[in-house]
Amino acid sequence: MSRTTVSLNEARRIVLRAQGLDDGVRFAGKTGVQEIIDHLGYVQIDTIAVIERAHHHTLWNRCSDYSPGHLHDLQAIDRTLFEHWAHALAFLPTSDYRFYLPRMTRMRDRPNDRTRQWITEHANVLDTVLGRIRKEGALTSKDFEPPPGTKRGTWWDWKPAKRALEILFWQGTLMVSERRNFQKVYDLTERVLPSAIDTSQPTEDELARFHIHRALRGLGIAREREIRNAFHIVNQRAVSEGLKSLQSQGAVLPLSVEGLDDVYYVQPTALESIPPESSDRLVILSPFDNLVIQRERLSHLFGFDYTIECYVPAPKRKYGYFVLPILWEDALIGRLDAKAERSTRTLLVKKLWFEKTFDTIKDALPALADALADFARFNGCTTVDLGPIAPTGHKRQLKSLVREALRQPSVSEGE
Repeated sequence: MSRTTVSLNEARRIVLRAQGLDDGVRFAGKTGVQEIIDHLGYVQIDTIAVIERAHHHTLWNRCSDYSPGHLHDLQAIDRTLFEHWAHALAFLPTSDYRFYLPRMTRMRDRPNDRTRQWITEHANVLDTVLGRIRKEGALTSKDFEPPPGTKRGTWWDWKPAKRALEILFWQGTLMVSERRNFQKVYDLTERVLPSAIDTSQPTEDELARFHIHRALRGLGIAREREIRNAFHIVNQRAVSEGLKSLQSQGAVLPLSVEGLDDVYYVQPTALESIPPESSDRLVILSPFDNLVIQRERLSHLFGFDYTIECYVPAPKRKYGYFVLPILWEDALIGRLDAKAERSTRTLLVKKLWFEKTFDTIKDALPALADALADFARFNGCTTVDLGPIAPTGHKRQLKSLVREALRQPSVSEGE
């Protein structure tokens, strides 16, 4: 099959449209939050809270009036979202539930050696935990007292009841009914999952087709390994065979990107109307945003080398603990190390770096100032404390623009 060819800029615009990060599609309200997750296929959950957590950040960037209450209601009341593992632990459309059943079945029937041993040694704990939830209703790990002297820390040091809850969750016996102050509330799957949801096991072919279409819908264009890495619910062989079958039917097309050697794949609808040049919109992204989570893909398509360094020892960090990529138009132009000081309602921008290849910094400053002001408000902050900027020479202007955007008398130097 002959390949369609697009320019690198066109490829990026297709991706940004698919990601909901350009001005072509705007979402609003609780309905908009559902539409975002339906479209992307998942939104990753993360525990780090130096700024608003990743799932809230990712949704806020795409939903103009996002509120955490929207997400809570969709999961806990409407039951149109559920939690499980996609690329990582994520909020997923409940309508996709059956396609995660094979993973749950594997966790139940073929757990890894360490989990199997734990289950054998602690079968009574599993029975007790499940029995209490069946009798008492939804419970959190705090509802189970740890044995005297139990060490608490890493996953492997969790109290036995907590580990039992997680095993039962991964096996599909329990679901997360809701989160209270970010803590999981577990209940029986039959009491959480809407009765109308299809729970039939998909065939391998069905699963592969679902996976490929789901991945391409959110990614826009993708190489084969990027499709596989989008959800991790089917193996690479099935993805390869599924791509061949879908290409033969014209449901997926091979794509060449000028300047890149690899073969990309795309759904025909994504090529029907390639988005025009991007607007002046600037977006401060979460490290776990769907656009940036596949780091090698990000480098290949956008020329942006990015590593989250919160897991790196402080002396070895190149940038900082929780550095956020900056998207402007169709390019990633910089990164900033941010922290929300909630006691003083101050957004700390410890340092801001522009990419060395980005040479129109002054043009981006007004959009960056507006984005920083909005991001501060999103994090419950009323001031922005600007640290050093690299390269130097732009701080005074940016500080003035941020002050104007926030409508405040001053922005502290932070140096």
